[in-house]
Amino acid sequence: MKTICLYFEIHNIINLKRYRCFDIGRDHYYYDDYENERTINDVAERSYIPALGTLIEMAKSNNGAFKVALSVSGVALEQLETYAPRVIELLHELNETGCVEFLCEPYSHGLSSLANEECFRDDVERMRVKVKQMFGKAPKVFRNSSLIYSNEIGAIIADMGFKGILTEGAKHVLGWKSAHYLYHCAYNQNLKVLLRDYKLSDDISLRFNNSEWNEYPLFADKYIGWIADMPQEEQVINIFMELSALGVAQPLSSNILEFIKALPICAKEKGITFSTPTEIVTKLKSVDAVDVPYPMSWTDEERDISSFLGNILQREAFDKLYSVAERVLLCQDRRIKQDWDYLQASNNFRFMTTKNTGMHIERGIYDSPFDAFTNYMNIVGDFIARVNAQFPEDIDSEELSSLLKMIANQNEEIAALNKELAALKKDAPAAKKEPAKRGRKKKEE
Repeated sequence: MKTICLYFEIHNIINLKRYRCFDIGRDHYYYDDYENERTINDVAERSYIPALGTLIEMAKSNNGAFKVALSVSGVALEQLETYAPRVIELLHELNETGCVEFLCEPYSHGLSSLANEECFRDDVERMRVKVKQMFGKAPKVFRNSSLIYSNEIGAIIADMGFKGILTEGAKHVLGWKSAHYLYHCAYNQNLKVLLRDYKLSDDISLRFNNSEWNEYPLFADKYIGWIADMPQEEQVINIFMELSALGVAQPLSSNILEFIKALPICAKEKGITFSTPTEIVTKLKSVDAVDVPYPMSWTDEERDISSFLGNILQREAFDKLYSVAERVLLCQDRRIKQDWDYLQASNNFRFMTTKNTGMHIERGIYDSPFDAFTNYMNIVGDFIARVNAQFPEDIDSEELSSLLKMIANQNEEIAALNKELAALKKDAPAAKKEPAKRGRKKKEE
């Protein structure tokens, strides 16, 4: 039986302000608060609020037959909590239906998986804790920023205890294979890999309202018909996109929400179900390993990381930022920690791309890739100076490694003590009952 895994991502960039070279050392606040409030409210009103309302309605009206997965970056949650709390309320309401699974992703929506393993693990773990606190369940499935994946990244995620990971069904990786099967990580078969069907996903997120597209207008019965006509043995159809596709990329006037709302009805008629990623990775067996020696993503036609690190400007900015990763991990300054999250966001590097994709690239306040690079490097220069003020550059690598090892050991000890405490609390009620029973027996005697 075929099943559809429908997944949406929520992430919004933190807008940096114009930051000149003479601001370095004098101004440590890097953000355009007005633009942050404007953009998050704009996308909330146009997309998140109506789209989440539709998903809630679908969950309630289909008696558990409709299921969906969501992930929200940590920086997006911070923005929503500050400027658009209604979206947070709707996320909780959707969670209460029992028809949604919240996935884990890097808190910063950054590129730490390509730079520093300890930094990456910290980024992911903080998001895992945040999801558990907000929605009551620890996530079992992971998705990286822009679905970036490689064998090494998969091995780290498996080691962290995740059961599955989402990534792109890129042609240069799959070759003749189909994305409509469950695979596993080449370095650890315990981690299952769900591969995005980029054609079916882009039909909704990119082409739905394009009147020049040969399939326009697209109706739900036609779309489900394409899935039903696939070979019977191809059982898993993964449709992944940004939630902003519903309302921003594809305006509400295009009837995109009516299309989404009709999908479960049409799927039921064809005997096609909806499943969450965890249901798929626990119920189905993988058919083969997917070997990804070099990182891939869901960005641009190449499906690689060239949109983020494809030119010398991007690599220079990337190397400069992550040169202080170990020092930031040691730092306890909350402002530095928050700035670290915001500066890591992959969008900052995307603004510097010089690729000709044939599509307009939204660069925000920047006129060119070099403009984006200059502004970002000014900010990073000030940020690094603040980090070095706490941990001077003359601290050698051996000292830093020793400090990091000590912190890691302390964290392990704390985790072990917490487990021991939890076990004692669990046994406490039984221990209290036992003396009471003995007391009653003495009285009877």
